[in-house]
Amino acid sequence: MTTTLGSLASLHRYPVKSMMGEELNAADVTPRGLFGDRSYALYDTETGKVVSAKNPRKWPSMFAYRAAYVSPPESGSAMPAVRVTLPDGVFAVSSSPDFAPALSATLGRSVKLLAKPPDRAQLEEYWPDREEQASSDVVTDEAMPTGTFFDLAILHILTTGTLNRLTELEPHGRFEPRRFRPNLVIDTGEQKGFVEKEWIGKTIVIGPEVRIEVTGPCPRCVMTTLAQGDLPKDPAILKTAARHNEGHVGVYGAVAQPGTVRVGDTIRVV
Repeated sequence: MTTTLGSLASLHRYPVKSMMGEELNAADVTPRGLFGDRSYALYDTETGKVVSAKNPRKWPSMFAYRAAYVSPPESGSAMPAVRVTLPDGVFAVSSSPDFAPALSATLGRSVKLLAKPPDRAQLEEYWPDREEQASSDVVTDEAMPTGTFFDLAILHILTTGTLNRLTELEPHGRFEPRRFRPNLVIDTGEQKGFVEKEWIGKTIVIGPEVRIEVTGPCPRCVMTTLAQGDLPKDPAILKTAARHNEGHVGVYGAVAQPGTVRVGDTIRVV
């Protein structure tokens, strides 16, 4: 049985981990996720950790940086350089010898850009003070999946149904897709509620060829509460998800069949 779930509303790729990224009209979906997603990351030369906005105490301004490829990535070729827009609007290009010094100066810590994850890569995660957490107001070291710059999974899927439901629960909060850094946003029309929870363990089909196995819920962290652009800092974003959906917003996916997806593609579940 096949059921239509909605349509692909938007596509998002983040060339550099924890920076703002690119919105796309179409993308190749590979066994590693969206082609070109999280191909690079900054590395803290003092601690040996991958730089992550999950620890805003150390990296409070990561969402003030935006990364885009200088040319479209091509399969079979090395990833192109990235152009990073700094908080003051100045550009820094990763192929320039001034790139790492420029970012180190604005971030206030010595960093370099990595195109290959280090062995046993780790990042730091800050856990804010919340009643429903066993550990609060602490920073922990978290292992990353081997050979990637991802946190837990290669694809993050978010629905308009979930965003609309969260807005109903907390009308003063701005539950916009960019807070949650999804790869795929699915427009579920009039459906409200955490509709993607019903897809876990199933396969969704995007367009004529791509198949994604929905592997589990996406637990959210302090990153969702941080200011970015005109979005204010808002701890209620995370608290609302914790109170009403066990801290989950969206689902994770694994690629069962690669191919190309386009905004407007129909989404079905089988």
